[in-house]
Amino acid sequence: MGTPKDTARRAVEKHAEELISLSERLHADPETAWEEHRAAAAVPELLDRAGFDVTSSYLGLETAFHARFGSGPVRIALCAEYDALPGLGHACGHNLIAAASVGAALGLAAVADGTGLTVEVYGTPAEEGGGGKIEMLERGAFTGTDLAMMVHPAPVDVAEARPFAVSHSKISYTGKSAHAAAYPEAGVNAADAFTVAQVAVGLLRQQLPSSARVHGIVTHAGDAPNAIPERATGRWYVRAETLAELAELEPRVMRAFEAGALATGCELEVEPESKPYAEFRTDERALEHYRANALALGRKFAPPGQAARMNRASTDMGNVSQVVPAIHPYIGIGSLPATNHQREFAAYCVGGTAERALLDGAVALAWTAVDRGPTEEATA
Repeated sequence: MGTPKDTARRAVEKHAEELISLSERLHADPETAWEEHRAAAAVPELLDRAGFDVTSSYLGLETAFHARFGSGPVRIALCAEYDALPGLGHACGHNLIAAASVGAALGLAAVADGTGLTVEVYGTPAEEGGGGKIEMLERGAFTGTDLAMMVHPAPVDVAEARPFAVSHSKISYTGKSAHAAAYPEAGVNAADAFTVAQVAVGLLRQQLPSSARVHGIVTHAGDAPNAIPERATGRWYVRAETLAELAELEPRVMRAFEAGALATGCELEVEPESKPYAEFRTDERALEHYRANALALGRKFAPPGQAARMNRASTDMGNVSQVVPAIHPYIGIGSLPATNHQREFAAYCVGGTAERALLDGAVALAWTAVDRGPTEEATA
């Protein structure tokens, strides 16, 4: 029969075609944050058929789910993300994340009884700016979990996640419309407020820590060239090394937006899109296991450098890692020079290299859970 790892790998391979089909299905039908209704129904289908206890609309969140198998003392949580990027589809590869987590769960279900594990899959919506995992944490998800894991597509393999903390804000200016030629003096220009704010942010960057990131988009700034824009809106992100550093940095950035309002006479409204994402706290023992397991599967980790920088991308998995032991490795899909959040990267998230990454990621996660079983717990 072989070892538990052999059994888990065979179980993943048994379901390979179904896992690849799931990934392709998600990729062809992208849904954005909090709108992943079809994905939230499709992802747990395999788990349901395999005997998992599946709960839809988990914790009152319509596009979240929870699936559970086994009754062992060590609880393993596998996170499935499946939201896509507006306008770019699955250019961050969440279709592969979901399929790999389902695959790892199916592999572990084959050995759960003999390895003392309880296997749980959390369907986590709205990672791309909506903070789905934060909402789930606040409603009681992950309580009592011994290890939470997922594997994220990237251009190359990188074991350790080092994401920035980040805040997401909707910025709105309200002015007053007027005919731009006949009565320009009667208008209060909301689009100009954004121009002032962006100049102020650009000048501020010289005084920010080198690791800080401030970036955003204007989503609306008027409707007709001959009407002074009375409303302008945008979405802005502020990133820092830690939540503590973010708390110091964000007010400085917000003063730039206040300057736009002051200079133009507009009213400013700042609305958080989610609670801030935290930096990642890696469980070092689990990461050692993952690294060894990935190498055993023939994966090769990239040296530090530009190609490996996806591990700095922010994620609400950071908030999970602040509460329970967690890892968030990156698995390469051979996409270079294409990188995450590019249309070219989305194209690489299906096909032969992506399929190999999906299956390797599922097996590596399953093997890491086996390593984290009661035997390690007893000897720790």
